[in-house]
Amino acid sequence: MHAAIVLLILILTYIGMAAGRIAWLQVDRTGIALLAVIALLASGQMTLDDFGSAVDLPTLAFLFAMMIISAQFAESGFIDLCARTITETRHGTATLLALTVAIGGALSAVLATDILIIAICPLLIRGAQSRGLDPRPLVIAIAAATNAGSAATLIGNPQNILIGALGRLNFWTFLVICAVPAIFTLIVVFLVVWLQWRKRIGQTVLAATLDAPPITVHRLDRNQTIKGAIALVVLLVLFATPLPREIGALIIAALLLASRKITSRTMIAAVDWPLLLLVACLFAITAALNRSGVAAQILDFLTEHGLLPDSLVLLTPYSLIASNTIGGVPAAMLFLQLWPDAPSGVFYALALLSSLAGNLLLTGSLTNVLIVERADRMGAKLTFVEHARAGVPIVIISIGFAVFWLALMQTLPVLPER
Repeated sequence: MHAAIVLLILILTYIGMAAGRIAWLQVDRTGIALLAVIALLASGQMTLDDFGSAVDLPTLAFLFAMMIISAQFAESGFIDLCARTITETRHGTATLLALTVAIGGALSAVLATDILIIAICPLLIRGAQSRGLDPRPLVIAIAAATNAGSAATLIGNPQNILIGALGRLNFWTFLVICAVPAIFTLIVVFLVVWLQWRKRIGQTVLAATLDAPPITVHRLDRNQTIKGAIALVVLLVLFATPLPREIGALIIAALLLASRKITSRTMIAAVDWPLLLLVACLFAITAALNRSGVAAQILDFLTEHGLLPDSLVLLTPYSLIASNTIGGVPAAMLFLQLWPDAPSGVFYALALLSSLAGNLLLTGSLTNVLIVERADRMGAKLTFVEHARAGVPIVIISIGFAVFWLALMQTLPVLPER
């Protein structure tokens, strides 16, 4: 009965996440995960002590520190400068689109994607509208480029941070394996969006709505920007030392919080607390699955029937389907709990494929959702079909190349070795 209750709660939780939210309630994925934890507590399947012991605090601490480091670049005005560099270029719409993809991809490889998107997306849309251009291709391009760029590193997005921390992956090895497919995908993003929108980007003017939210503009503070750049470089250097990555990141975050110009309240307010709560709840939910013995039974079943995703032919469909239904973070967490001692090659491939798979559908990643919500409020509504028209070919080409590259690098075999 204990196992049945836990399994039922888990299934309902992931169905709710796949649906996006409960139809008649304004409950998002974080809210659904929190309700699931409360249900486990109320049914006696988990105690508060169990909840506390299930949460991997080093991973949460690292996520928090990365958000603080990213907030430094937002508050210093550096991201505003990047947005102006894109929208104020006078070299034509092809250059405008190329800069969007290149800058979005580069920033997402080293900064927290949610903080990056919140800062840069409204500025891009307003800049395009002020020039009489259709901002929708820029919206698609920045979303796809962010997903692609974040695939290059272990700090690019939340699921990569989770996989890297729990799978004990090496930062530099990950970069060697995943950087080339990420760069290739950025080129694909530019080509697909340009081919589809080149004749329409200057023909359709979508004016800002009257109730559009005000845009916060940050003046460039060179000293604070340099401070953030030094902090990021030091963080990367620390990855090559025995110091635990979460400790190094927290030390750097603490130094950034001790600022004379940017208040700690401003920096802490920039943290995506709902995402941290989602991760904490998912730790608890999947740990309950392990304690009940269901996870071990599922793993035994997959192993017995040759369905264990230890090859690209099995892992790729999982990454595509899971990322575009329950989301990249829940999918990664479920995988890590079901098969915590998987070979490192599986984890490298999972991080890369799930990040690239987020470009398939509008709901494929949190990045897409954040961008589309902000675009909608500013009068640049992007439909599901418009996104899929670009997202589907981008994912088909990029995933195809990623599978080829992973096989070439001998990261993971294409077919099961049995």
